[in-house]
Amino acid sequence: MQMNPDNRQRVVVKVGSALVTNDGRGLDHAALANWSRQIAMLAQQDHEIVLVSSGAIAEGMQRLGWLKRPASIHELQAAAAVGQMGLIQAYETSFRHHGVHTAQLLLTHDDLRNRTRYLNALSTLRALLALHVVPIINENDTVVTDEIRFGDNDTLGALVANLIEADTLIILTDQAGLYTADPRQDSNAQLVQEARAGDPTLETMAGGAASELSRGGMLTKVLAAKRAARSGAHTIIASGREPDVLLRLLAGERIGTRLIASITPLSARKTWLADHVQVPGHFIIDQGAEHALVHEGKSLLPVGVKAVSGEFFRGEVVACLNETGKLIARGLSNYSAQDARKIAGHASHDIATILGYINEMELIHRDHLVILS
Repeated sequence: MQMNPDNRQRVVVKVGSALVTNDGRGLDHAALANWSRQIAMLAQQDHEIVLVSSGAIAEGMQRLGWLKRPASIHELQAAAAVGQMGLIQAYETSFRHHGVHTAQLLLTHDDLRNRTRYLNALSTLRALLALHVVPIINENDTVVTDEIRFGDNDTLGALVANLIEADTLIILTDQAGLYTADPRQDSNAQLVQEARAGDPTLETMAGGAASELSRGGMLTKVLAAKRAARSGAHTIIASGREPDVLLRLLAGERIGTRLIASITPLSARKTWLADHVQVPGHFIIDQGAEHALVHEGKSLLPVGVKAVSGEFFRGEVVACLNETGKLIARGLSNYSAQDARKIAGHASHDIATILGYINEMELIHRDHLVILS
């Protein structure tokens, strides 16, 4: 992957908690000032930068004097609320020193799951970038419990990269990049300099969470790269403590691990469908339906559905799993869960008789379905 320094790039930069809070000792104002300086210089070169920053919960824990990440959701929400104040204030002060305006966006997976809110977020980000404002994004941990319990900003960074169709996702961490094994436990571990995003062997190499501060480890970064690749974005995992790391990367220098997006970018609508981390329900499909979806580009018909789980309304995104539980696809259901259960396993021409009405002949039309297997 070559980066041409003469070409303007749209880049999402994600910075982890350990870097932002100096391994939990409080906000590292010198580090924030350093990244702000680099981003300001890149903006002067007409690059468009979106910053996804962790650190709110870790900063809140430090301010509240908590030495260990609490298990209570409400305490985590409280820590996020306290820490978010200091985090965004520190960034605003640092960027203002370079004459750069910033904007804060707090997002949840629900914001990106709902089509209208997804498009609203996209419009806002596009407007901010056109105004040469640097958006600073974090998950809205203060109000949404699922994002604290399961979310991580590596995933959010990839979702934002998909949203704005970024060229590159740069994940800054306290490690030099992805290694063939955990370098803290294996002295023979080698840095992976370049690989294909989505290569299953990368997930085997990646370990667990790096610290108590963060919910994400190297595995979440590898999976984020796989997700970002869906919209054609390459991913770089590099040390945030490397001098002028952002400037050097955008100038084409090889630092850290580069994970190449080698697949054809999905259309914007199908990227949105693929981006759903959480869905309200599932269709369990038989082998015939799986073959029709994956190999023939067909729609999902009721006859190929063996079971329906969860509760959802017409028009919501649902997942399609095969009989072994493997995720095959996601798409917009033409029927609610209640009605889908009634027509599952039946021929399409029986829908009107069973339900007393018919919306569509398909449970999911192929135009509203994305294959993920």
